[in-house]
Amino acid sequence: MFGKLTSKQKQRRQFIFLLLIASGAATALVLYALEDNLLFFYSPSQVAETPAPAGRLFNLGGMVVEGSVHYAQDADNPVVTFALTDYAQTVTVSYVGLLPDLFREGQGIVATGKMDGDLFVAERVLAKHDENYMPPEVAESLKKQEPQPIGIQLDTRSAKQRATQ
Repeated sequence: MFGKLTSKQKQRRQFIFLLLIASGAATALVLYALEDNLLFFYSPSQVAETPAPAGRLFNLGGMVVEGSVHYAQDADNPVVTFALTDYAQTVTVSYVGLLPDLFREGQGIVATGKMDGDLFVAERVLAKHDENYMPPEVAESLKKQEPQPIGIQLDTRSAKQRATQ
């Protein structure tokens, strides 16, 4: 069907074959490296419905439940436990370290950490930076929950949009 191949044709086919193997190996290495660095966002409802990846870091976002923040001391480090909600489900969060200055009850946060049974053990806690801002993932998650509590309005406009009003 192909007839006899000349030595140049054989070399060209071998080169293409090796090039395909090398590019496949490079792609596999890049995907493997990215897999460990991807952080998925979950709401408390998503954590309750489908188990979060065991032993893997992910972002959990929601509102800090009023009256749920409890402080303790553990060998020179403050331990904070609080509840995080999307108004449909609630997840208990534990964090060792100093919380951001803007952390308050009733405010939106995003925490990065892992699930340990029913407890989310946070390695990092990020609080919103002003009274109107909410991370888009948190706002979208909270919008999906019905009905919203009376008196809470989500302002998902950008700072630029708010400034023009």
